Amino acid sequence: MQSWSDIEVRPLPGQGPQLRLYDTSDQQVRPVTPGAEATMYVCGITPYDATHLGHAATYLTFDLVNRIWRDLGHEVHYVQNVTDVDDPLFERADRDGEDWRDLGARETQLFRDDMTALRVLPPRHYIGAVESIDEVIEVVDKLLASGAAYIVDDEQYPDIYFSTDATPQFGYESNYDHDTMAAFFAERGGDPQRPGKRDPLDALIWRAARDGEPSWPSPHGPGRPGWHIECAAIALNRLGSPIDVQGGGSDLIFPHHEFSAAHAEALTGERRFARHYVHTGMVGLDGEKMSKSRGNLVFVSKLRAADVDPNAIRVGLLADHYRTDRMWSDDALATAHTRLSSWRDAVSRPTGPDPTDTIARVRQHLADDLDTPKALAALDAWAADAVRGLGSSTTAGTEVEHALDTLLGVELRR
Repeated sequence: MQSWSDIEVRPLPGQGPQLRLYDTSDQQVRPVTPGAEATMYVCGITPYDATHLGHAATYLTFDLVNRIWRDLGHEVHYVQNVTDVDDPLFERADRDGEDWRDLGARETQLFRDDMTALRVLPPRHYIGAVESIDEVIEVVDKLLASGAAYIVDDEQYPDIYFSTDATPQFGYESNYDHDTMAAFFAERGGDPQRPGKRDPLDALIWRAARDGEPSWPSPHGPGRPGWHIECAAIALNRLGSPIDVQGGGSDLIFPHHEFSAAHAEALTGERRFARHYVHTGMVGLDGEKMSKSRGNLVFVSKLRAADVDPNAIRVGLLADHYRTDRMWSDDALATAHTRLSSWRDAVSRPTGPDPTDTIARVRQHLADDLDTPKALAALDAWAADAVRGLGSSTTAGTEVEHALDTLLGVELRR
């Protein structure tokens, strides 16, 4: 599957401190320690609807990780999937009388357009579930052969499930107790009531063919992949194990990331699939949770169609810390526009304060678990001084503009 257009990241003089991120599993902020090549897998969209601000906030977060690693001199091997075969896609296509393939292709392209507008650096590999079917079949066979998976006793629908006891460390990624796991499993695509399962929490890895659903041939009969195994296969085949960062929204902590990690660990024998599990908070609207059922999703494409500057969307989402659940509102967007205008005004001045310390502070704040509120505040302070006429550096505006572009992905030239 084709990714979106790449963006030039111009190197900055000097170097910032080592990146530290909060790890969901260890429940603390600790250093990220990649080698020369840093590896990251971020779960992608299920393309049955347009990119909303929750998606945007997540991908902006890991775009910062990508940019910080590059600023530190690492090559970055970033992989993202597209779950272009799944129940929500089929349900939306049936509702609208559309072929699910056409719906998925259209929404995936819209996502690419939104990511391009938001200046998100593209993944090196952008892989759809449909194009990874053979990879999934291969790892399903391996899990069956090792005893980590089993086929339910059902002549009509011999689905294949992963056993939660296949790895002794299952549950370490989320740290949830059994009752919490059970509740989230039922809410987030699990099937705890499926007859024939050995444990209600066991996760589907191969769904036997049903009438009206797409299916692909396999040694164990026609069917299609489960959700979690898709990500495990795609990541392992491109990044190996362990990887440096597995990322996504906090709603993916369980079951998706717990199981995709467990699948990978059962296949490789590694203790941990990822050295860091990193999750973003949720984005609400005007004091309410943003959700499809409420009908209050804010779509990036609709904001763009209304001539909202994508840089303002980016700045507005970076105004809060990535791990916090935060609210979007017209006021938040207006504040972002004001902030962006002040920066543009400041860098257009013929002289300004020497920005060396400001850029160092921005690097320091970003390295400290992506503390974007403090990074933006440091830039605000420099801009206020520049507008007041302080400083005599004739290159200050160019240097700040460069740093904003490289580190935060914000483009001041329009």
